[in-house]
Amino acid sequence: MISFFSEKLTEWYAANKRDLPWRKSDNAYKIWVSEIMLQQTRVDTVIPYYERFLEAFPTVYHLAAASQQEVLKCWEGLGYYSRGRNLHHAAKMVVNDFGGKIPSSYEDITTLKGIGPYSAAAILSIAFNKRFAVVDGNVIRVMTRYHGISEDIRKNSTKKWVQELADELIDDKHPGDYNQAVMELGALICTPRNPLCEKCPVSQNCISFMKMETDIIPYKSPSGKIPHKEIAVGLIVNEKNELLIALRPNDSMLGGLWEFPGGKREKNETLRETVIRELKEELGVDIEVYSKYQDLKHTYSHFKITLHAFWCRIRNGKPKARASQEIIWVSLDNVDQYPFPKANRTLLNNLKKLEDHNLKRFIER
Repeated sequence: MISFFSEKLTEWYAANKRDLPWRKSDNAYKIWVSEIMLQQTRVDTVIPYYERFLEAFPTVYHLAAASQQEVLKCWEGLGYYSRGRNLHHAAKMVVNDFGGKIPSSYEDITTLKGIGPYSAAAILSIAFNKRFAVVDGNVIRVMTRYHGISEDIRKNSTKKWVQELADELIDDKHPGDYNQAVMELGALICTPRNPLCEKCPVSQNCISFMKMETDIIPYKSPSGKIPHKEIAVGLIVNEKNELLIALRPNDSMLGGLWEFPGGKREKNETLRETVIRELKEELGVDIEVYSKYQDLKHTYSHFKITLHAFWCRIRNGKPKARASQEIIWVSLDNVDQYPFPKANRTLLNNLKKLEDHNLKRFIER
């Protein structure tokens, strides 16, 4: 039996849904890629990455056969890089364990790396028409407002309650359209601030709307202060005018990406002392710090950094990969083939603007 909520919502969705590239296909692989990319990322940001990714890896076989570096380079700039690593790993599982077919059961699809309850529900409902209700930030907002739930949405008990409500309301015949409709309503109408209640297809039964509480529901308790970290890195140039870069371990944050060697500033330590200590620990070399090149600010999901880059010269020792998977020397002309985190990529792009790419002059003057 279809409820008033699901009926009105799916009717609204059919008439108002956005023209998005992943909605033009029922291919499970393409739907899977889109759902992973859309996690914690805005639709407008995802679209060009999605199109480039599918151009590079049009099938799960192409993705499984690619190297991790190829996948991360295609993912570069999208953030949350574990998603890309997990997607690549899971593609290999699909090819090796499931004959190249995306699993259509909850039990099987959740064995794939990176696929949890939300991703499984989205893929199974949209690609296979299975009755699994999704719950993301948009759904939580719609459900708590519609039902007048004022409890803290950070609590697991509230999330469980929302999941139960979503499971009850989902359309039996068209679960994929229903799930997309709820998320679309949250994205376009039931927005975090100033929701467009007059355009909402279900506002007549929405408790928050009737009580004029859409400004206080959903309630989310304040988060703690976002920590800030000072990161100091070394720009080391060899006799061939090449820069030294290091490959981060796969099991670390930003794993599989390249970066300039360096690390976090410790208490009562100057930034120059940080560079000297970090490069000794990471590369086993003694360095001389010449001058600061640039400071860059960047915000991650749970903390902020200021990246301080210094021109350095090796005084003693030969660099070795003590804290990374690998270290290499690379020229500015060839550096674009390697995937870097956002702050390091910005730094590289600024270096590439230097006249004739002559880096040696910065440490020879």
